[in-house]
Amino acid sequence: MIFLIGGSGRLGQAIARQHAGASVTVLPRALYAHWGEPGAHHEVAEYFAPWAGSGSVVYVTSGLLDPRLAPEEHARVNVALPLNIVEGAASLGLKVRTFGTVMETLMASQNPYVRSKAELGRRIAAASASGLPVAHVRIHTLYGGGEPASFMFLGQILSALRAQAPFRMTLGRQLREYHHVDDDAAALARLEETGLSGVVDLSHGAPLSLRALAETVFEAFGARAQLEVGALPEPASDNFGAVLERPAALELAYFRDAAAGVVDYLKPYILQPAVPTDDVH
Repeated sequence: MIFLIGGSGRLGQAIARQHAGASVTVLPRALYAHWGEPGAHHEVAEYFAPWAGSGSVVYVTSGLLDPRLAPEEHARVNVALPLNIVEGAASLGLKVRTFGTVMETLMASQNPYVRSKAELGRRIAAASASGLPVAHVRIHTLYGGGEPASFMFLGQILSALRAQAPFRMTLGRQLREYHHVDDDAAALARLEETGLSGVVDLSHGAPLSLRALAETVFEAFGARAQLEVGALPEPASDNFGAVLERPAALELAYFRDAAAGVVDYLKPYILQPAVPTDDVH
């Protein structure tokens, strides 16, 4: 059995598609929304008790992404909720998989979102070391599976293209790996086959700069004149040089070319009105 917590989000939906035909249960948000409260691990254990010792997998893809939200909200949803699920489900023998960001280790100055994921990663690493069947998968920037969130880099690009407005950005030296969400779901299935545990980076090892990505996208839509590189100050802390290696287990995994993939992804949205995105899965 595969359980999905956060099944309405882009990663949760991609995992469900990856395992189409298997026994997948998507938990409704109303069921787990309060699992981030103190003592909720007892309710978690009660829910998962029928599958104790079954080897079932619980993917916790729910979470807050917007760094502008309050730190205490990130702590409740991104840390307390998955930890209650670990305490309630992993103690019964179910495998629990949480998700974070590679920026947990690449940014010296962290926003509330990254701090919450870094804390979760530390706690999952300790739980794994104690023998619990848990893993924390640190992922890169995802695209696909719906319109990009307005606060994300691609969401800001999309807004500028729709409005035919200038797009002001930094020099764009920041390095990012962009992953299509379906590619990551398939890669995650490969990692499961190797026996996931501890903290794992799901990397393809081919980052590109934000400037290169922006230039490719604006040129593809005939809007290069809208791009104003260097109009914003450089961030004090970011990833300007680190390249993460592709795990050996993913040597044969397929990852589409990021720049071309992002252009193909944005095409259907350029002439469509904006659709509000949900920051909680």
